[in-house]
Order: sequence, then structure tokens, then C-alpha cells
Amino acid sequence: MGKKCIGIDVGGTSVKIGLFETTGDLLLKWEVPTRKEEGGKYIIGDVAASILKTLEEKQIPMEEVVGAGLGVPGPVMPDGSVEVCVNLGWHNVNPGKELSALLGGLPVKSGNDANVAALGEMWQGGGKGYENVAMVTLGTGVGGGIIVGGKMISGAHGYGGEIGHMCINTHETEYCNCGKRGCLEQYASATGIVRMAKKALEASEEDSVLRKADSLTAKDVLDAAKFGDAFAVKLTEDFCRRLARGLSFVSCVTDPDIFVIGGGVSKAGSIITETVKKYFDGYVFGSQKDTKFGLATLGNDAGIYGCAKLIIGTEK
Repeated sequence: MGKKCIGIDVGGTSVKIGLFETTGDLLLKWEVPTRKEEGGKYIIGDVAASILKTLEEKQIPMEEVVGAGLGVPGPVMPDGSVEVCVNLGWHNVNPGKELSALLGGLPVKSGNDANVAALGEMWQGGGKGYENVAMVTLGTGVGGGIIVGGKMISGAHGYGGEIGHMCINTHETEYCNCGKRGCLEQYASATGIVRMAKKALEASEEDSVLRKADSLTAKDVLDAAKFGDAFAVKLTEDFCRRLARGLSFVSCVTDPDIFVIGGGVSKAGSIITETVKKYFDGYVFGSQKDTKFGLATLGNDAGIYGCAKLIIGTEK
């Protein structure tokens, strides 16, 4: 039998785990609950116990496993240490080192969850075939991951790829959740789209189907735009223009082959990629206009694929 590796994506509700062949084939995936009580001290132990149990049940000896990749929802330092993961209750821990010890010294490499998701999409998803990929995740917030030359860019403090907190509007008066004002996340996330829509509705008397929504969502805005609601179209154009401006900053620094857009908002599809591309081309210069825009394809599995890729290709 071939060598195996493990991808582990730690989320606030559950931990997704995948068992892969080192060829890249996903053999098995499962989840364990994320126990966040007592500062999240049980999470890594639960993961280790579940992995050992699964390997035993599948009769896979540890000698066949070359390593594990671990994605965590927070900045990860080059040595794998994590200063803080607010959603997990972690402070000043090295989860990869702890997991390795519980798995008998198995090599473990750690990365930020958004960065490893980008690595997964580059490897087997919407960015497949490219080595320079910028992934943008549009959900409750705006996440990002940067891949250059096939390698994940985390930076000196683990904040590489935090594109949601680039300041794109110095005149903003409302605060972002990060404590700053004018962050991309305030306009391009699902909550940002709703925030802008509500402000625009209050400031205008223009007729729109959005006025009939019981509890306005980003999906309502984008669906209405697809059906030609003029007010929703203007909102969508504004959202995409702001996102394109932010991504033009990213392009000037990393010059990706492709931007891969994921997250719940991306389900709107081509209305986002095509509109963002239109404005993006107006912000950049030269051959940056050849940059492609596509949609993420791995969904919730992007993290485990990326975590596996942290190990695959580096195993000895």
C-alpha cells in the first residue's frame, strides 16, 4: 500500500480531518466536535485520539503515514506557534508540536486556515494549474490566502493574506470588528453588503424588491441584481468595485495568475467574478490585466486538501 498523510482543519464548531494518499487522493474524511471549554485545551487531544482510532479501525500502521498538516483559525508563526486563536480560546500554544507528541513524533506542519484553503484550491481546486494564486473568501468576514511559486505566504508574524483588513476607505466613520475603519471586510463581506444595502435604502426612496425582504441578506441583494432590480444592480456594482480595488492592491504586491473567490457570497457565481474583473482591469496596468478570476470548487474540503498539501511533496 502507498504512503498516507493527514489533513486537519480546525474550525470553531468542528474539526475536519482527511486521510489522503500522498498522490493526492482523498481516501476518507470525518469530523470531531471542537471542544472550546477551558481555553480549548481538549481540541488537540481529541484530534489525536480520533486519528489513532481511525487508523486502527482501517488497519493502517503509523509507519505508512508520512505526516499531518494542521490548519488553525488564527495567525501561525514560522515555528508553528500560535499567539492567539480567539475563536478557540488558545493563547501562546504550539498545536502542531503538541499533536506531533501525541502521535508518536509524526511530523506536523501548521498554517492559518485561510492560507491552507488557498493552498488546497491551488492544488486540486479552482486554482489548479497555477502556482501563483490569491484566494478570497467572502463570508461573514473577508479572508484571504496567498500562494506564490506554489508556496504559502504567511509572513513574519503569520498575518500574510489578511486581505480583509486592508484599508480601502480612509473616510469611513464606522468601525470594523478588528478595531480599524475602512477595511475591505466592511464592504465585501456578506455582512458588509447588507450594511451598505441598508444604508442605501435609508438614504433613497428608489423602488426596489429589497424593500420587501423580511430580513435582508447578501443573497437577497445579489439575487435581485441578477433579476435586473436596478437598485440591487447599483449595490452589486459598488460592492464589486470596492472588492476590485482591494484586489488590485494585492495584485501589485503578489501578481497572481488567478484570483479564486470562495465563501458563501461566491455562490452568486459569475455576476461577481465578471463584475469584479471589469473594475479590476481599470485599476491595474500592463499584463496584470491578464489576471484571471475564478470560483473556488472544493467548498468546505479546501482546508483539509491544503493541510495535506503542506506535507505532500515535502515528505522524505
